[in-house]
Amino acid sequence: MTSYVGRRADAAEVRSVLGSASLVTLTGTGGVGKTRLAADVATTAVSGFADGAIFVELAELRDAGLLPNLVADRLGLRVQDQEGGAITRGVLDYLRDRAMLVVLDNCEHLLEACAEFAAATLAHCPRVKVLATGRQSLRIAGEQVMRVTPLRLPDEGARYSLEKLLDFDGIRLFVDRASAVVPSFRLTEENSADVIRVCRGLDGLPLAIELAAARIRLLSPRQLADKLGSRLALLTAAPRTAPDRQRTLRATIDWSYHSCSAAERSVWARAAVFAGSFDLDGAEVVCVGPGVERDRVLDLIDGLLDKSVLTREEHGGVVRFRMLESLREYGLERLDEAGGRSHAARRHRDWIDQLTERADQDWVGPNQLSWVGQLRHEQANLRVALGWSLTEPDEADAALRIACRLDEYWTLRGFNAEARGWLDRALAATSPDHPQRPRALAGTALYALWHSDVELAAIRLREAEELAVGRDDKALDAFLTYVRSLESMIRIGVHTADLAAEAAAAFRAIGIVRRELHPLYIQGVATAYLGDLDTAREVLRRMVLLSDSCGELYYRSIGLAGIVHVEVQFGDADAAAAAAREGLVAARALGSRFQLAYRLDGLAWVASRQGEHDRAAILFGAAATVWEAVGASPEVAVALPHDRFLRATRDALGDRFGAHFDTGRAFTGEKAIRFALGEETAGTTAPARRSDELTKREWEIADLVTEGLSNRDIADRLVISRRTADTHVQHILTKLGFRNRAQIAVWVTGKR
Repeated sequence: MTSYVGRRADAAEVRSVLGSASLVTLTGTGGVGKTRLAADVATTAVSGFADGAIFVELAELRDAGLLPNLVADRLGLRVQDQEGGAITRGVLDYLRDRAMLVVLDNCEHLLEACAEFAAATLAHCPRVKVLATGRQSLRIAGEQVMRVTPLRLPDEGARYSLEKLLDFDGIRLFVDRASAVVPSFRLTEENSADVIRVCRGLDGLPLAIELAAARIRLLSPRQLADKLGSRLALLTAAPRTAPDRQRTLRATIDWSYHSCSAAERSVWARAAVFAGSFDLDGAEVVCVGPGVERDRVLDLIDGLLDKSVLTREEHGGVVRFRMLESLREYGLERLDEAGGRSHAARRHRDWIDQLTERADQDWVGPNQLSWVGQLRHEQANLRVALGWSLTEPDEADAALRIACRLDEYWTLRGFNAEARGWLDRALAATSPDHPQRPRALAGTALYALWHSDVELAAIRLREAEELAVGRDDKALDAFLTYVRSLESMIRIGVHTADLAAEAAAAFRAIGIVRRELHPLYIQGVATAYLGDLDTAREVLRRMVLLSDSCGELYYRSIGLAGIVHVEVQFGDADAAAAAAREGLVAARALGSRFQLAYRLDGLAWVASRQGEHDRAAILFGAAATVWEAVGASPEVAVALPHDRFLRATRDALGDRFGAHFDTGRAFTGEKAIRFALGEETAGTTAPARRSDELTKREWEIADLVTEGLSNRDIADRLVISRRTADTHVQHILTKLGFRNRAQIAVWVTGKR
């Protein structure tokens, strides 16, 4: 009775497979749309079968022995008074010489009976095709299994027009069903983000989206999105004519739960403590417990995959498993009912503790890229483990221990502010005399420096140094000296080279190669500014060679950036160009947005130094987008070369600077990398704008600058962070070619 939205490609693929296979089974989690897809295929494919098609709905059938009776009834055969075997023979005799499509819908609770009937049909009726649906496959010879996945949704973080958003089946289904309930409902600029939040929060599951859309009478899209934490209680507004199992989202999931064995139910509930996805190694740690031994986990995971409770994905040769959020919420409810959540959550945290310990110990080595990939996939689990440890009594020590590890990984991902937040919370939850407190404070100082917050870093560093007095911990002392050298470098301090050399020597003396590497970068760059180019080159060469000997990429990329910095400012521009390209390739392999900002900026310096100012302006624009995304500022992080070459580029291009800068600003990260490496041209990614044309937000901020508001006042007025306000003001200055706020005020007044 409602329109069928989307699935065109899926329906075409099913029809295509039916052309060559006699049995096709559509599998997928409850509510994903298997029945509607099968009905659509039957409707559109019926013309290809001389004797038509029948649709056999099995959901309400409980007695497997009555399956042949139901098929016979749909065929219009009058064989109901015969014995079961005779009915089956009568059905097969009827189908034997016919060309027909038989749809068996919802087979999961009658698997053996459906498998037997389908096998007999295939064996005795060569012109009959069987299309089955269920939450698991029939597992018989000749079966082609096709997984029905949730509806397509917009990519996270991407921007689309309203028209383009309606090309996504999940969004279109919500809008279609919502407008059926409230005819005036439309997708608008104001509600589109919340509609996306709703559909994404429901994993693109058609049944869940339809139930949510039915609530639009009472709740706006924003209110719906905010209430998705209790989606099972929220999604209950099905039509009165819907089957019992589809009246609520909970009823649909109950149907799946009761089809599982007791051990499978236990694994489902325990696996619900994972966030995002998980691998078999994690499952074998977290899911064991009463009724589930470690050596059974593999088979039980396979069973949940077959029943569409879990989905499978593969990354880098490793299979991972994912649970839809609605199934996860249901599993956690069951875990709470059994009193097992705390036990499973602790095992989950202990698994993350062990994983991060291994990754930290193995960071500088040939397995680094593998660890980056694995940690990227475990990021959501890492957050859950930290969060649980900080909210569970007497568990904060573990949070502090985990949060102190892998600072390079957090920085590589551009998550410096988040990492500092976890450390701050762990410090607040642990005792003031905790032995790891000085190291944790130094870690927060390091993250603050990467986030261009020098004043906060200085405060944390002083506190760490005071606590470290008298501890006789050489590694801690060396780490504090290293962070102090980085602070000095950002402040352009005269003692930077000496501090960095001291830290590098201290780490070298105690054999910690990993921690020697970055101080070498600081020492090399600072030494060049002192006028000793030969020593600077020697120090940076040592850093790159040391990194090469370890077989790692992270610090090698930073070492190459040091060569760029030194050579572009004081030496050979061609050497800087070669190092910049090589460093960018390494940053791309690492998938580091943070390093990408530095590398793009460095390539802009090189282009400016070599007189390629059009290219330099585009690269400065591309870098600005990434700097903003990672919450750092080139005016702090790499102030001297950035300011020098940005000014030179702006002066060389004059009014043309803004258009080129805007072109780069519009690049995606991968587009920026391809352009920087010469793999493609700038093209027409963004329409050229005059340098005096600001965005709507920039106009808003320029007006506030004209009113005399400080960046802090602007942040308070617009409810944005101080760093965001700083970044916007800097972009306005750069775009307009101005040096101070007064020039902005004069310009705005003239424009107005």
